[in-house]
Amino acid sequence: MSLGMNEFLEPGMLVRHPDAPDWGIGQVQSVINGRITVNFQNEGKVVIDGNRVELILAGEP
Repeated sequence: MSLGMNEFLEPGMLVRHPDAPDWGIGQVQSVINGRITVNFQNEGKVVIDGNRVELILAGEP
């Protein structure tokens, strides 16, 4: 199964969650077996299933 844009994510990259814009910008902490740990400004640390949610790079139009 392809992870889409998520397969290119690396620790330190800045992202947004498409379904939770109020979480603000998050910094990728780790990407392990499709599980992406992100520390969001307004939500804190969240583990995301990269097979279900495609994160958006912050700064993208």
